[in-house]
Amino acid sequence: PVAYDSLIVAAGAGQSYFGHEEFGLQAPGMKTIDDALELRGRIFGAFELAELEREESERVAWLTIAVVGAGPTGVELAGQIAELSRRALKRNFRGFDPAQARVILLDAADAVLPSFPESLRRRAHRDLERVGIEIELRTRVTGVDENGLYVVRSDGSAGRIAARTKVWAAGVKASALGARLGELSGAAVDRSGRVAVLADCTLPGHPEVFVIGDLMSLDHLPGLAEVAMQSGRHAARSMVRRLRGDGTAHKFRYRDFGTMATISRFRAVAWFGPVHLGGPVAWLLWLVIHLAFLTGFKNRVATLAGWTVAFLGRGRPERTITEQQVFARTRSLRYEQAR
Repeated sequence: PVAYDSLIVAAGAGQSYFGHEEFGLQAPGMKTIDDALELRGRIFGAFELAELEREESERVAWLTIAVVGAGPTGVELAGQIAELSRRALKRNFRGFDPAQARVILLDAADAVLPSFPESLRRRAHRDLERVGIEIELRTRVTGVDENGLYVVRSDGSAGRIAARTKVWAAGVKASALGARLGELSGAAVDRSGRVAVLADCTLPGHPEVFVIGDLMSLDHLPGLAEVAMQSGRHAARSMVRRLRGDGTAHKFRYRDFGTMATISRFRAVAWFGPVHLGGPVAWLLWLVIHLAFLTGFKNRVATLAGWTVAFLGRGRPERTITEQQVFARTRSLRYEQAR
């Protein structure tokens, strides 16, 4: 065992498949850098394999990409995949037009971006359709295999969507460490695996333990990066105060800086309390805010340069096919499920 005076638990969250972890073999999420690399390999690989196909039905299957989950992550993924196929990959293939790719966005809810105000939900829905994305709402995924998805729609009818490439963005669950903390401390754990903490982000009965970020459950705060950063700063400041002899518990006060989602070039939505923005203004604001949150001047300059090149041209620098991530992840998941 390792002794400590103060402990910060920030184990975060992972993808939730709502009890169907086997879906992860065919429909990876995007919670880590490894996930992003794998998805890049799958998506670019699908276009490359479509180029090799001579059967039209097989080519269509490779060019159909399903994104499950119409929250901010799913909406942004679907929008970027659509832009990739219609702009970045234009004239890259001889056997077919990449713009033929179908991007299908599915969700069991009755609207895209369900946590956003209604006006922005409608705006996002309209913008998604304008970039060619097919939207299927009130549709629940019941099965996933190599060749597609099994779904049940709101009228009770069952169906199948043929899609070789699937992306899961439908939910998150806290690290398993949350449940373990609950067992050891007696703290309540919600159905997402998050630990209920006191107002100062400490574990009930353990003032020396701070639980922050996606692992904490406090005042219905969302699982956003801003919540994680602010709760981390709060825990650090509390520990510094204790070292200086101030043992007073200070309540964590979250400052909501708004919520945003980008769809494609010049299309985004932004929500800052009573202020609702859409279109080019929201898109530019999204770029500025994300650039500001990067760490280090060098990273900001490199990112800005990459964005400028991507904006002025059609190509993207991240075109490397990375099949090794796909194979490694698949084997890892199969090993974990076999244990």
